[in-house]
Amino acid sequence: MSSLARPMLRSPALRVAARRFESTAAQKATENAKQAASKATENAKLAASRAQEGLSRVTTAAGPAIAGYAKGVASTLGKVGGRTGKVIGFIERQVPFVVYYSKVALELGKFVFHNQKMSPPNLATFQNTYQSIIKSIQNRTIIQSSQNAIQQVRNIGPAQLAAGGVVAAEVLGFFTVGEIIGRFKLVGYRGEASSHH
Repeated sequence: MSSLARPMLRSPALRVAARRFESTAAQKATENAKQAASKATENAKLAASRAQEGLSRVTTAAGPAIAGYAKGVASTLGKVGGRTGKVIGFIERQVPFVVYYSKVALELGKFVFHNQKMSPPNLATFQNTYQSIIKSIQNRTIIQSSQNAIQQVRNIGPAQLAAGGVVAAEVLGFFTVGEIIGRFKLVGYRGEASSHH
């Protein structure tokens, strides 16, 4: 730099102007960063919405294809005649009930599990249980225990049979009384009034 330029840079007026320029430059940089961040956020939201739209398109396109395939398989199996066709038809009729009641049982299980503050057994418990079952199968102790159970049934005396009969009669009696109370009728159920045409 020349000697003339140095005193001008050191003048107080130029120093203030330089400070003002620095502060406006920092403000502009901050504003530019904010704008860039907002643009990036908008671009990310746009990309996410496009991805969601693409996923929904794929799902809607795949859903009818899978349903069509399932209908094709069902119609092919429905053409089978004889006993096999009857079995397939019976199974097809039972699927909705099984799915519904399995969902009900799952939700009920979750409810009970949560409210009773239960926790599943740990892995060691599962391993011990299944290892003991496998060992009993390998050692054939299950067969021996079933033979022991048969022998115990053969050794039941008349007094034990009478006691079992009394318990069975009590259970049947309580069940019958409960049914009568539940139906508000001694025999049968109350149906809708029949209308004659």
